[in-house]
Amino acid sequence: MKFSLQKPLENEVVKMIALSAPDFEKIYAVASDPKIWENHPNKNRWERKVFQNFFEGALKSGGAYLIFDKKSGELTGSSRFYDYNKEDSSILIGYSFYATKFWGKGINTYAKKAMLNYIFHFVDKVYFHVGSENFRSQKAMEKLGAKKIREVVVAYYGEPDRRNVEYIIEKADWLNQGI
Repeated sequence: MKFSLQKPLENEVVKMIALSAPDFEKIYAVASDPKIWENHPNKNRWERKVFQNFFEGALKSGGAYLIFDKKSGELTGSSRFYDYNKEDSSILIGYSFYATKFWGKGINTYAKKAMLNYIFHFVDKVYFHVGSENFRSQKAMEKLGAKKIREVVVAYYGEPDRRNVEYIIEKADWLNQGI
């Protein structure tokens, strides 16, 4: 298997394809809902200019995805791989957001499972940064089996630094879950 941060991914619930520059309008149509960002560290990402910066960062990461619900074919949101560290055999997954109509439907769990099942062919550790006040996402991380390891200040692309909680899932732990 060849290593790629934007390999198409799929499972029984989601289909994930690489984000590209022409995708701005369709992903912004999802991201323009202020409710999506209420718990995120940067609450104004629904604003077009702010989201354009977020989108630029997603493209520059080289690991961003569009996530589709396989049943309906609808675009549900986005997530990405970033900060691959070959020496540490680690990568981060994050910057995830989903349309509110898909909240509570398992889309995030299935997207993260697709990403983890793929990336653990190449790394031993996956880190996640979650806003320190984003309790909904923190709960989702713990449900996925991630372990909270510390609080950190994260420098977001073109946005103010924010306090986050850092989580980790190690390859051996993931494989032992049998997911």
